[in-house]
Amino acid sequence: METEALSIRPFTDQVFKRPYLIAGPCSAETEEQVMSTAAQMAEQGIKPDLFRAGIWKPRTRPGSFEGIGRPGLSWLKKVKEEYGWKTTVEVANTQHVFDSLKAGVDVLWIGARTTVNPFSVQEIADALVGVDIPVLVKNPINPDLSLWIGSLERLKKAGITRLGVIHRGFSAFGKSIYRNLPRWEIPIELIRQFPELFIICDASHICGNRPGLWEVAQRAMDLNYDGVMLETHCNPDAAWSDAAQQVTGSGLKSILDRLTIREEKSADPKFIDNIEDIRHQIDVIDSEVLNMLGERMKLADKIGMFKKLNNISILQSGRWNEIIEKSHEKGKKLGLSEEFITKILTAIHEESIEHQERIMIES
Repeated sequence: METEALSIRPFTDQVFKRPYLIAGPCSAETEEQVMSTAAQMAEQGIKPDLFRAGIWKPRTRPGSFEGIGRPGLSWLKKVKEEYGWKTTVEVANTQHVFDSLKAGVDVLWIGARTTVNPFSVQEIADALVGVDIPVLVKNPINPDLSLWIGSLERLKKAGITRLGVIHRGFSAFGKSIYRNLPRWEIPIELIRQFPELFIICDASHICGNRPGLWEVAQRAMDLNYDGVMLETHCNPDAAWSDAAQQVTGSGLKSILDRLTIREEKSADPKFIDNIEDIRHQIDVIDSEVLNMLGERMKLADKIGMFKKLNNISILQSGRWNEIIEKSHEKGKKLGLSEEFITKILTAIHEESIEHQERIMIES
């Protein structure tokens, strides 16, 4: 079920050029480290829209560096005074909010480990009642769109009207080229429901490594994200947290220089005519696909009836494996990836099973 529009104000009242850039160290470690990082960025001609640094760091296991705490806020204030950059920090409870507001932090963000807990989000929302400050909400660590939306709704009810989201990927068990799986379809669906939302891609946490940062950031730009968050450190290899995913000031410039920023629309009549014609063709094919899927489910209903009459189980593993193998082979010839074929057929198979289950329980 879709929710009502959030009715929010623009996240920033300043004109900005995509990508909106949030950059700075994963953690504020020392005053020298924070200021050196800012100096490196300035030397490269980089002026971030927001300078970030983790003050309080929620860690998976005890014993890891969990942030310098309140003293680090004064270092951010110094960056703001020397370079004129706005600052942002992650908050996870009421005290974090109060300390950050007192230190003049310009934007707050709620981290993935906090978004997953409605009680924690509500605590932050309650602390912000009567405060006009932009707030960014990272996706929860698990792929739960409703939980993400719920966090935004809690903040909106507390009177926060300048809201945005940060896509940082989702935790998953097993090996992957990503630290956190992007699951692009989830933020895409969020923006479909709430097109007014400001969206940032945290490429650093999706990748967990430096080599993949440009590719993920470019994918975000191709999907019309407003900006990127890239963790930047004066000496990444010596970082106290998440060393592998941070870049130097020159590394950040290299990524930004390579990014291609695409426009959402074009006023070129030729482009508009051509793309509308192609979209019409796609609409026709989509309609045919839906009709064919409807016909397929009618056949699934017939199979379910035969299985019921003959007391045969719904799931036929051998048949399912045969369909997958044949479809992979055919899909390859059509330029379709095995992953795509598997996703499509799995969804169709699950719908088919549901149809047959309904028939099985009918009296």
